Amino acid sequence: MGTKLNLLLCVWGLLLGCTVGRFVVEKNSLRVTAPSSLKGTYECAIGNFGVPMYGGTLVGSVLYPKVNQKGCLNFTDVNFQSKPGGFPTFLLVDRGDCYFTLKAWNAQNGGAAAILVADDKAETLITMDTPEEGKGTDDDYVENISIPSVLISKSLGDSIKKALSDGEMVNMNLDWREALPHPDDRVEYELWTNSNDECGQKCDSLINFLKDFKGVAQLLERKGFTQFTPRYITWFCPEAFLLSKQCKSQCINNGRYCAPDPEQDFSSGYDGKDVVVQNLRQACFYKVANESGKPWQWWDYVTDFSIRCPMKEKKYTEECSDQVIKSLGADLKKIKDCIGDPHADVENPVLKAEQEAQIGKGTRGDVTILPTLVINNRQYRGKLSRPAVLKAICAGFLETTEPSVCLTPEMETDECLVNNGGCWKEKSSNITACRDTFRGRVCECPVVQNVKFVGDGYTHCEASGTLSCDFNNGGCWKGSQGGRAYTACLDDYRKGCTCPPGFKGDGVQSCEDIDECQEKTACQCPGCKCKNTWGSYECKCGSGLFYSRENDTCLGAYSATGVSIWMIILIVVVAVSGGYAFYKYRIQRYMDSEIRAIMAQYMPLDNQPEESNQVHHNI
Repeated sequence: MGTKLNLLLCVWGLLLGCTVGRFVVEKNSLRVTAPSSLKGTYECAIGNFGVPMYGGTLVGSVLYPKVNQKGCLNFTDVNFQSKPGGFPTFLLVDRGDCYFTLKAWNAQNGGAAAILVADDKAETLITMDTPEEGKGTDDDYVENISIPSVLISKSLGDSIKKALSDGEMVNMNLDWREALPHPDDRVEYELWTNSNDECGQKCDSLINFLKDFKGVAQLLERKGFTQFTPRYITWFCPEAFLLSKQCKSQCINNGRYCAPDPEQDFSSGYDGKDVVVQNLRQACFYKVANESGKPWQWWDYVTDFSIRCPMKEKKYTEECSDQVIKSLGADLKKIKDCIGDPHADVENPVLKAEQEAQIGKGTRGDVTILPTLVINNRQYRGKLSRPAVLKAICAGFLETTEPSVCLTPEMETDECLVNNGGCWKEKSSNITACRDTFRGRVCECPVVQNVKFVGDGYTHCEASGTLSCDFNNGGCWKGSQGGRAYTACLDDYRKGCTCPPGFKGDGVQSCEDIDECQEKTACQCPGCKCKNTWGSYECKCGSGLFYSRENDTCLGAYSATGVSIWMIILIVVVAVSGGYAFYKYRIQRYMDSEIRAIMAQYMPLDNQPEESNQVHHNI
């Protein structure tokens, strides 16, 4: 299928008469570390099957078999599985006689960790692809290939073989860390797909991938970690063949947008134009969902449609599609407006944009293999499986910005679990400077509950800020005894570790109780009895006297003026009481005089003389 599609796209590109794209061979780095005669970095092409280790590296030792050197037969008599303490085996085989996938499958079954295919002629590197449908795919082994595969040049292959024949060990490092760009904290990716579900193993694996990857894709999209765009490959029919049976069966909009017939039978079953219309419907669903702020709903639509409307059950129809759209609550009218009239002799803006996007721009290259995943404008190579694709997407994040899903055990081994990654760690707590990322651990002093730790991350980190004593007591001494607790941590403007009053020491390792009684620094008054306590002391005076800690003295029954304390207290009480009584008396007198003055304005009072000049009113 891939070859046929390539040819169709080449014809389409020539007929289009515009910018001529190109197919880009995706590569990773191969660094030979031994022998010294071969040391250096070389290019190799990533195979479009198996699981490339995007974002990671793999170290191994090369082995070239004495028999079955093209790897077309099972390696029944040998075991390439590495022994404990040894390097994994990279099996080197020659190109030719069988499919690349079969070579990889046999190498994997033999225990190899990776396969290197040496080209059989001097040429630029090519992409090793899976066989066309119906050729060499009687078994489902292609989908079960899990080791990485690379194609190396003939010259490098010959050099490796010579070194091995001379008895030298060839060690190398396969490096995929820069195979995908990782410029920022968001990954942009596209999936060039197809709604056809009757193309055999490739269609089945694509549908299974969509169902399996839906959950993680929607999670990443909802949280803003990724920006996903579905894409659909189409081509147009040359004008000279517009009236042909092939174009009428496979194209819409008067030959502008075409797709292959699902059964390769123009007289029965569904036609290529049915596939184009459904592709358009899926693209329009995404467009409308994206405009409503819910682009992740596309995954629900395509997976539900594949379940509810399969070709084999004759449900691959517009009516079934409408039911799926309505069940998801999407705007059916907007989607139909986007689809337009497939029979009209006009351009469809959505499909036209898809055709233009197929031509490679920048580092991406033309999309000629279906399906194709494009991550950060670079084509993904390898099988479509949830772990493999997620690992590749995770490799597209800027270092240290990967979401937590990229650090799950199925994705990688947490390097902080072994010796804390060589980073600083507080012995008495779980606070550590080791942080595992997709590309390896980093040693950075952490921020814990808004408290920032500062240091080099390797040998030391210490809490800073006003809450520093909340974490491991700021690295200072602390102790408790007899219901009392003391700390040497200063959580104020001074900072640091200082033994509290009543203790002596460095404040970090220890603080020892000071015996104030023995050192005669307290309770030195005549007749006092001193008792040391942890962190303090007790002092008692004889003859009922009271001890004043501030003055380190005993206060007796009388002060220096000869007045007893109780007499002083009594005098104070009497004075306060007398003052309060006098205050009440003065208030009462004042109120009486004010009331009398008011009443005198309306009637004569007994003790007030009558006025001589009275006023009479005539009636």
